[in-house]
Amino acid sequence: MDHDRLFKELLTTFFTEFLQLFFPELAAYLDADSVEFLDKELFTDVTQGDRHEADLVVRARFRGQKLCFLIHVENQARPQPHFPRRMFGYFARLHEKYDLPVYPIAVFSYDTPRRPEPSTYRVDFPDLAVLAFQFRVVQLNRLVWRDFLDRTNPIAAALMAKMYMEPAERARVKLACLRMLAQLQLDPARRELISGFVDAYLSLTMEQERELESELQRIQPQEREAVMEIVTSWMKKGREQGERTLVLRQLRKRLGALDRSSEEQIEALPPDAVERLGEALLDFSRSDDLQAWLQAHG
Repeated sequence: MDHDRLFKELLTTFFTEFLQLFFPELAAYLDADSVEFLDKELFTDVTQGDRHEADLVVRARFRGQKLCFLIHVENQARPQPHFPRRMFGYFARLHEKYDLPVYPIAVFSYDTPRRPEPSTYRVDFPDLAVLAFQFRVVQLNRLVWRDFLDRTNPIAAALMAKMYMEPAERARVKLACLRMLAQLQLDPARRELISGFVDAYLSLTMEQERELESELQRIQPQEREAVMEIVTSWMKKGREQGERTLVLRQLRKRLGALDRSSEEQIEALPPDAVERLGEALLDFSRSDDLQAWLQAHG
């Protein structure tokens, strides 16, 4: 699963809602209409010899002022030693490049460990405190999903799926996410983004699916219908993706490894075209046959 892409897409789409949910003080002095997402920033860690890409860098204005500042949001999908030092490195380079104040935020999205993560990077000498760099932290595995049930916020609807829950609560949490999503009345694209996020991180066993269905029957018919519309959309998308995956597997078995361009074209095909490709591939013997079919049906 591409955790970074999922979180970046979610936070980019619902950035102001993210701030309103977790950092209301910041949201209060941010001019929401001035938010501008900057191009990706690549940094080289000279101590480790690695290259890193900052997840999300936003330029915005203080409300009622012309002065701008940056907000850097870094999603961390796995524990990492020396993470506070890396956050400081990002801060220093962004501050130097743009000559603007930087508000740093880290989102810890892994399930374990649940120990509190540090939010400070310090450089001290016996006689001098050189640096005390601080950054904001959202540690999802230390947040309890029940505490967000009354927040009608698209970020809450998505991120409850990554908050702390008991194993026996998975079906209940998924239903809570769905009910909040149904209340939000978002456009189809945004609703699909959140529902896809929830489904990716809250997959259920057959027994849990039956529990979800049982819980669904207990809610009001009108609300149940709205929730079932989302569930039906999941099921349809899952079937379509399954068909696409099967066609790709069959093509690789018949023709060998596919080039990236062909795979991207197949991923972009509408469902009916994928079905036709599944029938046509039985007559393919060379990769040229696939290319000719894609050119004719692309």
